[in-house]
Amino acid sequence: MLDRLYIRRKVEEFLAEDIGHQDLTTDNLDTDRHITAEITVKEDGILCGIDIASVVMEVVDPGLTFRRIKGDGQKVKSGDIVGTITGSGKSILKGERVMLNLLQRMSGISTNTAKFVEKIRETPAKILDTRKTTPGLRAFEKYAVSVGGGKNHRFALFDMVMIKDNHIALAGGIKEAVQQIKEKVSPFTRIEVEVSDLEQFSQALELDVDIIMLDNFTVEMVREAVKINKNRKMLEVSGNLNLENIREYALTGVDFISSGALIHSARWLDISLKFK
Repeated sequence: MLDRLYIRRKVEEFLAEDIGHQDLTTDNLDTDRHITAEITVKEDGILCGIDIASVVMEVVDPGLTFRRIKGDGQKVKSGDIVGTITGSGKSILKGERVMLNLLQRMSGISTNTAKFVEKIRETPAKILDTRKTTPGLRAFEKYAVSVGGGKNHRFALFDMVMIKDNHIALAGGIKEAVQQIKEKVSPFTRIEVEVSDLEQFSQALELDVDIIMLDNFTVEMVREAVKINKNRKMLEVSGNLNLENIREYALTGVDFISSGALIHSARWLDISLKFK
């Protein structure tokens, strides 16, 4: 689970963006009521973000009571009530949009990830996310991937070395890029290098790296790389992967399959809030 203080800080930022100096509609209603609102899922999926939803309402009004009925990672069906909020109707209205945006976005990612994970079930490969995330939402989106059964790749640029095509071009070659970086980083730092063809792959095999990423390889090229590798390096496949072709790649024997589509192509799960 994400750190609660971090969540609260981000939620305060999101609410400030949405409410600004005033909610012109809600603040100008003459009446308020003590009511209960129900959070209802309108399609099947994997729930994610219910604890974050509770933080949104807590920040808006500490007097609100949030009751969780379903938890993160649970399968939900259309019509399921996953939580209720009781208290000031005006306060609930002020937090509604931010709460639903996060809940729908994160549940959509966890639902999408679960589909990818199911596709490669009973293969040795693991599904990884990427850094193709929404600015400001990376921690939330990567958490949603983990809830859906996927694994998090590096969180950001600071937690591992990944030498990609432009790094290689800048350094003057794969060997040069690896050597220059290894001279400066800790010996415990994981190093991954991206290759675009079998010739580059053969070069990378002779270098002191932990993982080789096969970028935009065909299935036939991946099979050949696995054969040449003979379990010397961990192999990752990336590029143009989808639910239709991912199992074929997983069956080649690679260790990891990374896809930005887990996050950037996830459709929001339909979730609503209604006053009883």
